[in-house]
Amino acid sequence: MFFPGPKSLVCACLVLACLAPGASTSRSKRDKSVWNYDGGIIFATDGSLPNGVCFRVNGEVNAGEFFNNLKRIDNEHGTVFRRGTETVTHFPGELALSFDIHDQPCAPGLREIETRTYLTREMMSTLRLTFYWKRGVDLRPVKSVSEIRSTVEPIVPYAANLTSELPKRFAWSYQLAVPSKDIPLTDSLVLVFRTADGRIAARVAARL
Repeated sequence: MFFPGPKSLVCACLVLACLAPGASTSRSKRDKSVWNYDGGIIFATDGSLPNGVCFRVNGEVNAGEFFNNLKRIDNEHGTVFRRGTETVTHFPGELALSFDIHDQPCAPGLREIETRTYLTREMMSTLRLTFYWKRGVDLRPVKSVSEIRSTVEPIVPYAANLTSELPKRFAWSYQLAVPSKDIPLTDSLVLVFRTADGRIAARVAARL
């Protein structure tokens, strides 16, 4: 999947870290934990390109009201997902995946010694993104992922009066439809970002 512009997906070259589920959790007993998934699965990670550009990816996986009141319960017997008294075992037929990408300093909070390089349209257009369902250590390619919407918006600097003097910065946003029929909730949706030469730059998993 290529990302040449607003009308096609942008693949980002990221150094990503898999996150814990974007959900609240509670522990009622020492051997039991409960995760709540209202609002879907949230993920976020930092990325970097070989030329030294660093950026942030924020995203979520949702599906209408599917995740409302959905809970994951872990105990000594294993893992079960429930919505009220109903046991839920599989994702719905399709998931809505959305994520945003924008550049950021490679060392947030530290003063940069060298001139900073920003993420450009040209950089984004050379990158590729692939999707997998992960079960254990097994990765299965996800086919027929479709783009619903993509946009590129300029980022207005805090010092608006210096806009004409500062490098142009952008934020990329994407909305995708991911087929998920018959996929168990225990599988993870993995996003892998690669450079034009096929090198894995980053990966992140959206998981329950």
